[in-house]
Amino acid sequence: MRRSAMIAAFLLLLALVPHGPATAVAPPDEPDWFIDEDTLPFDPLPGFEHTTRTWGVLRGAGYRIEVPANWNGSLVMWAHGFRGEDLELTVDSHPLRQYLIANGFAWAASSFSSNDYNVGDGVSDTRRLVRQFRREYGRPDTTYLTGASMGGHVTARSIEQYPRLYDAAMPICGALGDYALFDYFLDYNLAAQQLGLGASTFPVDAASYIGQDVPLIKSNLEAPPGSWPQSLNSNGDALKQLVELRSGGDRPNFDEGWVYWNSAPSDAGDGNFLFSLGVGDGTVANRRGVVADNVGVVYQLDLDPAVSAREQTFNAEIERVRGAPWLRRSLRLNPVPVVTGRIRVPVLSLHNLGDLFVPFHNEVVYAHEVAARGRSGLLVQRAIRGVGHCEFTATELVTAFSDLAKWVETGERPAGDVVVDPAVVASDHYGCQFTDFATKNGHAFATRCP
Repeated sequence: MRRSAMIAAFLLLLALVPHGPATAVAPPDEPDWFIDEDTLPFDPLPGFEHTTRTWGVLRGAGYRIEVPANWNGSLVMWAHGFRGEDLELTVDSHPLRQYLIANGFAWAASSFSSNDYNVGDGVSDTRRLVRQFRREYGRPDTTYLTGASMGGHVTARSIEQYPRLYDAAMPICGALGDYALFDYFLDYNLAAQQLGLGASTFPVDAASYIGQDVPLIKSNLEAPPGSWPQSLNSNGDALKQLVELRSGGDRPNFDEGWVYWNSAPSDAGDGNFLFSLGVGDGTVANRRGVVADNVGVVYQLDLDPAVSAREQTFNAEIERVRGAPWLRRSLRLNPVPVVTGRIRVPVLSLHNLGDLFVPFHNEVVYAHEVAARGRSGLLVQRAIRGVGHCEFTATELVTAFSDLAKWVETGERPAGDVVVDPAVVASDHYGCQFTDFATKNGHAFATRCP
């Protein structure tokens, strides 16, 4: 991904910062989401002019559908990632469109009926689009659900909510740990405050946090002045180690991810992307109730699992935030719905090891939840050596989807990576099996395999 494109993505993704009045008795009026219907039509791909393409608006959500002339009977749904708070609702074509159409797969994608972090709407709108496809083209033999980032969260919850609707799923770079994502944002910012300022608070004063507190935190955690995030003092090293453990454990590519994400621009273009994820009040999508929680978390500042005296002091002094139990335990389709791991169809996921926006920890949480319900045989996970968010090569995505389709068709479970064994994840060879290093500039910041 070019740097200009990355910056544009960062600016859009910053709106994921939790917002809205935490003490409101009722949510405010829903924003005036709208669809410019002139943006819905789309042209055929060169060489595939005879596909059937339809588009429209369904219950407030725009959609696109494309069916090849040699349709093989399979439908591949696409759930898009976070759109920010823009009022306009837009539709992505499937990122694997070329491969899908060339191989006889139909695809469909929804804008969802709302932006913001609202997974519940994504789940419902994607289901409605499957039904719309059936009305227009008949019932597919097989229906796949694929999605990225927040769309991975949509994918994971959808296959639990409607297990008879989908036959297999491929979440990529997904927020599969539901509330674990928001807990991680909290962890990063509270730990940085505690180690950099000697005290931590939640919520912060948004007006002064980025402009005053964060520069002081950085200066107190770096070694030579101006060396953040590359060169750190002992407290800076402690923060880096804590973030590694809270984002997925000791693993290859974290060091590159640390520098990359602590240099990524916020909306002010100041390299404070991860800090900017901590300026909200803990609510999302205009709903009351704090979504993040760190009550009971035992933070580690090094790789020794024993809790040292320093860590005891740190854990005693860091601010504790309790999330709203009616949100975190509810099975309703709210904006951040729970993912239980109770899967009934094959799931193949991909995640970058150095992604510190939606970190690899989401895969670990999901693997544990699936295992707790005795469904590990239905889950294959693949670790990719990359540092960007949703930064995969076409080869990695096509290989994953074709392996998933083969699994559905033949029952042959594809290979994957172990994500729940810390010793395996920490290996110098971890993430080598499925990373595509052949594509030029595919993973420019990735650690090459031994």
